[in-house]
Parts: sequence; C-alpha cells; structure tokens
Amino acid sequence: MARPRRIVLIRHGESAGNVDDTVYEREPDHALSLTDKGLHQAREAGGPLREIFGDESVSAYVSPYRRTHQTFRALGLDPDRVRVREEPRLREQDWGNWQDRDDVRLQKAYRDAYGHFFYRFAQGESGADVYDRVGAFLESLWRSFEAPDHPPNVLIVTHGLTMRLFCMRWFHWSVAEFESLANPGNAEWRVLLLGDDGRYTLDRPFERWREPEPYGISG
Repeated sequence: MARPRRIVLIRHGESAGNVDDTVYEREPDHALSLTDKGLHQAREAGGPLREIFGDESVSAYVSPYRRTHQTFRALGLDPDRVRVREEPRLREQDWGNWQDRDDVRLQKAYRDAYGHFFYRFAQGESGADVYDRVGAFLESLWRSFEAPDHPPNVLIVTHGLTMRLFCMRWFHWSVAEFESLANPGNAEWRVLLLGDDGRYTLDRPFERWREPEPYGISG
C-alpha cells in the first residue's frame, strides 16, 4: 500500500457568506464566491503549500462548492503535478435551502446549546450526518492508497467543520473532544504526517475553546 507521506487539509478562503449572512437569502450556499480578501488568503496559503509539496505529485480532492474551487485555483499549484477530483462528500454541512437569516441565527443558538455534533438543522444536516459521509470518503481514500503509484501527497480543499470531522474520524476522537475544538480560520491548513512507525500525526492542533466534557470513561 502506497500511503502518502502527508495529507493536507485546507479550509476555503473568506467567502461572501462569512462577512454577510444575509447573502444566504439571495444565493445558495454552494454558489457563494470568495471575497477579495479570501482570494488573497488562498494565494498567500499557496506559497507555503507549494514549498511543502516541492516537485512531488499531489492527489487533490475539492468540495463541489464555488468557494473551494476558487481556493484551489488560487493556490497556484503546478497542474502537471496535480490530479484533481471534485468530491461531493467533502461539502459544507447542509443548513437547508434558501436560508432565512433570523431563522438560521435562532437555529445556531439552538445548536450551540444542543451541541454541534448532534444538532440537526431543519431540512439540513447534523454534524453526525457530515461525520458519516466523511467516513465514507475516508474508506474510498484508503482504497486509493492501494495503487502502487499513488502520489506522496494528498490535498483536501474543504470547509472548517468538515476538516474537524475528518480528523475526528481519522484519529478516533470522541464527540466531547470534537465539541471542544474550534474551526480553523479561512485558508488555514493542517497536515497529517506519516511517521516512521506507520502512524499519522497532526502537525499542529486545532484551537481549543473549552475543556472536553465526556459523559464517561470511553469518551
């Protein structure tokens, strides 16, 4: 099995929805574009990532949203060294269609009280639902490692919650641990590095905003 030496997860740059939540009343979430600041953030992230990858090939997976595609393009990776695929299972958590601003704000307050992992948005998804589809993607990703010529690098361009859930699934974090961690900032990345012992480690942790509160010893 040709496991990659590194798996890079990056959140999209700042989008129109990050600065103005009324935009969801006029545009579907998947169609939102990066702001000028978001494009700059993605271009700035591209320099260090190009240094990380060097002359090596990359297998890239991109969420099907406009802002993630724009982020990927702005990274400026060498197209001759990158195999890119759109991956719907890496999309943002579904909050429902044509969102009403006041209703979404109310539901976010409910989610904060109920828990980000378990709360399901009306006509949308819970964090647990996203966890399940990320798990299905991971199964496909592991099968791809069976190819003897698999690139030494994997790049995943996705969303903040999806990044945390990917790591939760990969490292077998508990729900309590997931709930204690904050999303990365726009165009922030994390790297899973393959060690000599055959295990992957995270290059740096996610910011913790509270201590985990498990229900029992297994958490």
